[in-house]
Amino acid sequence: MKPFSSYERTSHFDKLTQEDWDVLVIGGGITGSGIALDAASRGLKTTVVEMQDYAAGTSSRSTKLVHGGLRYLKNFEVKMVAEVGKEREIVYENGPHVTTPEWMMLPFHEGGNFGPFSTSLGLRVYDYLAGVKKSERRTMFSPEEALEREPLVKKENLKGAGFYVEYKTDDARLTLEVMKKAVEHGANSLNYAKVVDFIYNEDGKMVGAKIEDTISGKQYHVKAKKIINAGGPWVDDLREIDGSKKGKTLQLTKGIHLVFDQSKFPLKQAIYFDSPDGRMIFAIPRDGKTYVGTTDTEYSDEISHPTMTEDDRDYVLNAIHDMFPTVDVTAEDVESSWAGVRPLIHEEGKDPSEISRKDEIFISDSGLISMAGGKLTGYRKMSQQAVDIVRDQLMEEYGILYSDSETKYMPISGGEVNGSQGFKQFLKERIQIGESIGLSEETAEKLVRLYGSNVDAVFHIYKNRKQEAQQAQLEPVVFAQLAYALEAEFTYKPVDFFVRRTAALFFNINWVHEHKEAVINYMAKALNYTDEQKRTYTQELDQLLKEAVVPIEYA
Repeated sequence: MKPFSSYERTSHFDKLTQEDWDVLVIGGGITGSGIALDAASRGLKTTVVEMQDYAAGTSSRSTKLVHGGLRYLKNFEVKMVAEVGKEREIVYENGPHVTTPEWMMLPFHEGGNFGPFSTSLGLRVYDYLAGVKKSERRTMFSPEEALEREPLVKKENLKGAGFYVEYKTDDARLTLEVMKKAVEHGANSLNYAKVVDFIYNEDGKMVGAKIEDTISGKQYHVKAKKIINAGGPWVDDLREIDGSKKGKTLQLTKGIHLVFDQSKFPLKQAIYFDSPDGRMIFAIPRDGKTYVGTTDTEYSDEISHPTMTEDDRDYVLNAIHDMFPTVDVTAEDVESSWAGVRPLIHEEGKDPSEISRKDEIFISDSGLISMAGGKLTGYRKMSQQAVDIVRDQLMEEYGILYSDSETKYMPISGGEVNGSQGFKQFLKERIQIGESIGLSEETAEKLVRLYGSNVDAVFHIYKNRKQEAQQAQLEPVVFAQLAYALEAEFTYKPVDFFVRRTAALFFNINWVHEHKEAVINYMAKALNYTDEQKRTYTQELDQLLKEAVVPIEYA
């Protein structure tokens, strides 16, 4: 694997100015990562800049499902359901360690949005459009079968339930594994690298960008034949810099999720349900926790730092109490939370929950290619479409011929396990290896599922660098994850590690509190933080820990 190490940050920045790039990708979310992989694997000289950390925006703050878009049938978005339904299977096969099937139950009650006939018909159409394999096609439950599957569901006026497959994922790690694969194919990739301006030739065509290293403050001039704006919620900001923000624009919506311990909310079956006002909500068990969301409300505040409000929290709590009346969770039981901003394409007169998740590509007069809208599930197809445009333009303007996309059957980093069937045997074998070096079965399995085929590198650190771990006052497993994050996953700040490399701030917040001091001390020494940097990064983590539990009104 090509180096993707935090220790090589300066050399990656130096490389920015030393090359004439075929394509500069702006944005290190799932779409930017997908574009980088598609372009680099075709042989285009590719560089990526992300102004925050990889997946720090929308791509780490979703409902963490690679789903087929059942809800979009409601708005008759047939083409979208067909496309993303097929894409989710590709995402799964290319990275089965980070994406796994999750059976979802959709209960229907008298007076609700769904009934037995409409649900059965909708799921049947969904199976057909999404190309769902036979073993994962929908079934219908009687009220008794539904309650046997999940006794917490409201019994009153229950008419039955639909049962179908979604795919759960760790959205941030999916993004990171795609970006790591792009780096393997030769892409140069940088986080904390912000576009502050564009560079144009005498004809007004875009030929590069000014990039600021937000850690050092140093600026770099980057030359590129083509520039793709995959900035997610910041797409319009970049179009504004280019002077091309006209026509269709983004409408930002916010979704929030609450996390509870299973001892407080012992959900055993993932549930997709309609709240009293008709908005759809997921409740999903994961790693001893239950998380519930989302809300879809208009958002116009700070894009880089969306937070849960009291209203957000209370809305989800009320929805829980309505669907799960015996679950007596309160605000004090919220163990963690996250809020995310979705960049949708504005549609006049539509409620945020009704706006289409379709993607579009805008090309400005200067040549800036902007990606807008879209869904996590469709990232690979969106990326392919963007790079096809670049390929065609390079052929027309420079006579350079590049191939078609090669990503459909390409495992992402960590996914070299012979697909979903091969992963079952891989998991079994690697758990045994983990146990042979002193890990518990539970810990070994967790690491294999987190890192996939890259787990061998984590095992190697765990086995051979215990003295370093002891000196750093870190448990060997924590040290192995941290060292790997620094040496192979371009981790620079403590929040990168605790939020996007491990998801611990969301799903194991006590683990963060337990290890944060030792982790920060090790990172400060390893990455030569100044005293001010160490203070700032500690405060940044502490602020996120607080906001995960305390609504913004109390902060």
